[in-house]
Order: sequence, then structure tokens, then C-alpha cells
Amino acid sequence: MNLLSGKGIQKNYTGRMLFDGVDFGIEEGDKIGIVGINGTGKSTLLRILAGEEEADAGEVVKGNQVYVRYLPQNPIFPEGMSIYDYVVTANQTADNEWSLAGESKAILHMMGFEDGTMVIDHLSGGQKKKVALAAALLAPCDILLLDEPTNHLNSEMVVWLENRLMQRKGALVMVTHDRYFLDRVCKRIVEIDKGKLYHYQTNFAGFLEAKAEREEQELATYRKNKNILRIELEWMRRGARARATKQKAHIQRYEDLKNMTKAPAQDGKMEVSTISSRLGKKTLEVVDLTKGYGERLLIDGFSYAFQKRERIGFVGPNGCGKTTLMKLIMGLEKPDRGEIILGPTVKIGYFSQENEYLDPKRKVIDYIRDTAEYVQTEEGSVSASMMLERFLFDGTLQHSLIEKLSGGEKRRLYLLKVLMEAPNILILDEPTNDLDIQTLAILEDYLERFPGILLMVSHDRYFLDKTAERLFAFEGNGKLLRYEGGYSDYLEKKEYKETSLGDEKERTKETGKTEKVKTVKLRFTWQEQRDYESIEGEIEAIEERLSKLEGEIERAATDFVKLNQLTEEKEKQERLLEEKMERYFYLSELAEKIEKGEDA
Repeated sequence: MNLLSGKGIQKNYTGRMLFDGVDFGIEEGDKIGIVGINGTGKSTLLRILAGEEEADAGEVVKGNQVYVRYLPQNPIFPEGMSIYDYVVTANQTADNEWSLAGESKAILHMMGFEDGTMVIDHLSGGQKKKVALAAALLAPCDILLLDEPTNHLNSEMVVWLENRLMQRKGALVMVTHDRYFLDRVCKRIVEIDKGKLYHYQTNFAGFLEAKAEREEQELATYRKNKNILRIELEWMRRGARARATKQKAHIQRYEDLKNMTKAPAQDGKMEVSTISSRLGKKTLEVVDLTKGYGERLLIDGFSYAFQKRERIGFVGPNGCGKTTLMKLIMGLEKPDRGEIILGPTVKIGYFSQENEYLDPKRKVIDYIRDTAEYVQTEEGSVSASMMLERFLFDGTLQHSLIEKLSGGEKRRLYLLKVLMEAPNILILDEPTNDLDIQTLAILEDYLERFPGILLMVSHDRYFLDKTAERLFAFEGNGKLLRYEGGYSDYLEKKEYKETSLGDEKERTKETGKTEKVKTVKLRFTWQEQRDYESIEGEIEAIEERLSKLEGEIERAATDFVKLNQLTEEKEKQERLLEEKMERYFYLSELAEKIEKGEDA
């Protein structure tokens, strides 16, 4: 049964064509994920479907007695209202008056709100979004529209929401960047691409495959038409006798073919060469770091010396101290005890959870030029304008005012500014919030090549699996426990530990005696295993290259241009060798511990 349909929808926004006569339908039981790069109109489409915004042309028809509930990206609340009153008021009907009170308290408890009398005005932006989400989930609606529902939720909460939405019987349409979430919840993907909608009756993994096939078919059609056009062009150059009817038809066919034979527009790709400053041997170390607020202890005696090229993620429930730790390292907050030691060459880039202030009346390109007119990358000097193009800001957008950008585009712009500062230690606090999936994929590729130290706070399981090699988990009383591998590795070890402890408690109840808990043995993560198998060969190849470079340097003693190039390459190879050796020593020590059967 069709619940809602949109036909011929057109929408222009700040001079950009978002939708060019598109159709969209929602059936009973649909679970639809909307994807596309920032600024293509994902949030606008949700607002049009919800009736919050009018299309420039076309129509949206809703079935009789079909109730739609919409969760915006930035919800607005009545002044002075408490959390509990808002959730109840938003959902109270004559039929649910008795059950709603208990359901409201239960879902607010799940969201981490123990005191329902708190006034919404006093909450942070993330907490407000969670209150609005709680109210939306309780709504007795036929269609639930969710705009970035996983923002500001920790990983455990995301899994809880995932399960709840999978069990939900009503129709669901959502915009989200969380790829695991999309893959498990949605059975249909709608892609917004250059004013058109593409519908895929599959989950996110299937969409990626189908999209690749679509783009390949479009490219094959373009190549075929281009070959035909070449033949037609040769005929035209020989001189067409336009008086004959056949010749006139031939000329018209040539003109039609010329107009339609255009290269298929590909998705914009954010391609950024590595930008960083040299990092010396002395990097970053935290010693006995302790921080609390009142009687609440967030960090208790945390010590760690960060090594070159380490990729470390920090996980834990909301409010546990992850962002506080990043601010302590940045010097934005002072510890109660302990110290942060920075090496003389350290240059930190901080991509905070909330964007820095962006002057809405300033042009996009001027904002970036304030950081640098040119940056040095692996491929040489690159201008601010070129960097903006690689971050999907075309010439028109570069000279637009910042106020005309979408929320996601502003986030992407801020990220570019941080990277252009050429940091050698990069701190990312919830980097996946409001960034589109294409941008995240290229960011992950960039981080893989980033030669410095990477520290990440994120609830995005997919992102941590791809980028992190080690995690620190906040597990209560200010203690941070270390886990090797990405988020899935951490989750597996954590679940095993909790299962073992639960089994021990059950055995203790039955026997009255405490039995020894089975320990978890050390083992390589998938990435460590791969590195351990290949690193000796990589070191050997670098040493061989260095040996050849020394010979080439001797022979180029009088060619100063070539000598300078060879010397730079030698220095680069020496730095790479040093990093590989450090990784080799770590993996060798770990292999010895694994062989001895030591515990994790």
C-alpha cells in the first residue's frame, strides 16, 4: 500500500538545482536510506516529504489518515519545558494516556536521562537531539523521517537504536552517514546525484555494487556514442549534400548525437595529497593525567607515550571524558594532576566536535586563504582554490558566502582548514558527524597515508574499524583500558570478558566458591598479522633503495638539481625506514608474547 508519493518534484536552493523533476514513493514497511554528498539536498528532501518545506514544482500526495513524524537535524523546542513534559506532550493521545508515562520514562532512561525534570534549555546540542529522538521513537506514526539520528549517540546507543528500528513495523526514511547502520536497517537505498534520484532495492552493500555497475554502463554508452559520433563527424567533414532528404536526416542525426554525447558526470571525489609537518623523535606523552568535576572523576592517572604513525581511537559512553581528554591534550583545559609533554616539532591539528565559528558573510575561498594561499603536498605546491576543488567546492561555491552552505558542507570546509594547517598530530573529535559517506571514504584513505599520529574520538564503528589500530576504552572510575585492533576487535574482547565474568558469577552462586576466570590470550589483530607477514620485505626493499640512492648521489655530484631531488628522496626513505623499524620491533615483541601464551 502506497503511503506517500512525490511526483515531478523540483527544488532550487541558493542558486543550485537540488531536484529536477524527481519522483519518490513510500510503501508500507519500507525502510529507506537516503545517501548523497553534502549539499545535494538530503535534508531538504526529508523536509518536503514531511510538509515542512514546499517544492518549487511538482506535488507530494499523502494517503488518508497517514501520520508522518519528522526528526530534523537541529530540532527546536518550546522554552522552559522539561525533558519528560516534552516527550509526553509530543505524543499524548486519548488511547495512550496511561501507557505513555511509563514508556517515556523508560526511553529517556535508555537515552541516559535519569532526571526527567531537567529543562531542555539547559542541555547541550547533543542532549537536545537525543530528547527529540526519544520523542520521535515513541510517536504512533505511519512514516518516521529521521535526519542523522545517530549523531551524538555512543556506539552502544547506536546498536540499541539499530535493533529498535529493525523491529519497527511502520515505514522509515532516514539520512545517515553510519554505514553499518544503513546496511543493517535499510532495505532500499535512494541516492541523490546531480538533481536526480536513483532507487536501489537493496541494502547499503548492495547499493555500492549496483552504483558501480550503473556508472560503468553509463560510461560504456558514452564511449559507444563517441565512436559513432566520430564516424558521423568524418561524414560531415566530407561535405553533406543538404538538399537531399536523406542527407538532411543524416545531418539532424549528427546534431542530436552531438548534443546527447556528453561524458557521464561522475561523483565528486575528495582527493587530497598528504599534508603534514615533519615530526621529530620526541612526540606526545601524557603522564599521570587526572581530571574530574566535583565528585565525578573522569580521568584517573592516565599515562601513555604516543609513537609515530600510531592510530588510536577513544571509546566510551557519552560524558565519560573523551572530549575532555582531547581538550587537555590541546591545552584548552587544565588537568587536576599530571602533565602533557610535547616534543619541539609537534604541530597539533584539532577537528573539534563543534565547528569553530564561521563568519556567514565571508567567502568560502577567503576562509581557506586565511590559513594558507598554498600548501606543500607530496605532489608539490597546491593552491587554496585547488584544495577547495578537491574537497568538492567548485568555482561557484568557492566564491559563495559561507551562509549559503549546508551544515555538512560547513563541516567539510572546517576539516579542510584543519588539514591545510599541516599538522603532524591530528585529533579528530567525532569527525563523522554531518560528513557524507563519500567524504568519509576519502578521509579514511587520507588518514591511512597520514604520516603523523592520529587520535580519534568516534562512535562510528565502521570508521574505527577502518582507521584505528588500538583503542582506549573509558570503562568507569576514570580508568582507560587498552585494546588492540579496531572497534570490532574491541567489541569481541569486551563481550568475551563480560561473558566470562557472568559465567564465573553463576558458578560462584552454584558452588559457593570463586573459580578462576578464563583469561583472554594475546593475539594479532588482522592488520597486525598482515603487517607482521610483510614488514621484513618492506624494510629490505627500503634498504635496497637507500643503497641505490647513495650510488646515484655520488654520480650526480655536479648536477645540483638532480642532487637535491635525490637527497630529498633519501631523507624521505630514511624516515620511512625508521617508522618501519619501530613497527617491526613492536610486532616482534608481540609475537614473542603470543608464542609464550601470555594473556591480553
